[in-house]
Amino acid sequence: MNLETTNDFPDSFIVGDYILKSKLGGSSLSSVWKAEHRVTGEEVAVKQVYLSKLNKHLKNCLDCELNFLSSVNHPNIISLFDVFQVESCIFLVLEFCKGGNLASYIRLHGRVQEEITRRFMQQLGAGLEILQSHHIIHRDLKPENILLSGQEADVILKIADFGLSRSVQPGKHVETVCGSSLYMAPEVLQFQGYDDKVDMWSVGAILFELLNGYPPFHGRTNFQLLQNIKSCTCLPFSQFILQELHPDCIDMCSRLLSINPAAHRLSFDEFYHHQFMRRKGAR
Repeated sequence: MNLETTNDFPDSFIVGDYILKSKLGGSSLSSVWKAEHRVTGEEVAVKQVYLSKLNKHLKNCLDCELNFLSSVNHPNIISLFDVFQVESCIFLVLEFCKGGNLASYIRLHGRVQEEITRRFMQQLGAGLEILQSHHIIHRDLKPENILLSGQEADVILKIADFGLSRSVQPGKHVETVCGSSLYMAPEVLQFQGYDDKVDMWSVGAILFELLNGYPPFHGRTNFQLLQNIKSCTCLPFSQFILQELHPDCIDMCSRLLSINPAAHRLSFDEFYHHQFMRRKGAR
């Protein structure tokens, strides 16, 4: 790959118009860098995708990610500024969020107050409404993929990392197993066909984690995780936490984490217009 180093930032390198200064994260398929524009100094995040490591399915996901992000502009969805290719890598220049992600926020704050949780859910719902309008399933909603912008008192959530997203028309199902186990719907864990309600399960897991400080279900393996989900007769809230929560909050969380997606799990519209989302003020 034809990359330049820079004397001003000895541990950095230049690609296109950007200085990639430090790695924020990544996987075997991609890396995410904190970067800045070499002329304006604007801070951005640059996602470097290794095309040679993508199979046909993942290339389709990349196309979906690029098509979706290039067509939307919403405060609760990460902004895509530029895309370019250098040899065998695609670089996505994205909005940089100084607040980190929701996972680090939960680690720092522990349990999140119900009022703040409601505000976070409202913002997450506003972003998901845009996905719904484009018939996009994210398929990897989790705290690590929800970035934070703005000041502490007025945090703005932004849905990010659409690398596993897929366009699915209403009434259709897909079967590819993907996502992160602790936030993966049981129908995915069981290799069944699924629709956009897998994202609703993930939202329920995120809601539970915000309220409790930990995900709702665990397991050393996916099989054990699935067994723990199936054997659960009620969500594992502590009695101390339950006493503090409004019944509307508990109802929404329970119905999002319903094991039966068709019969009992909330649809996006039911989630977004649930009474908990509309309630104002403390209990």
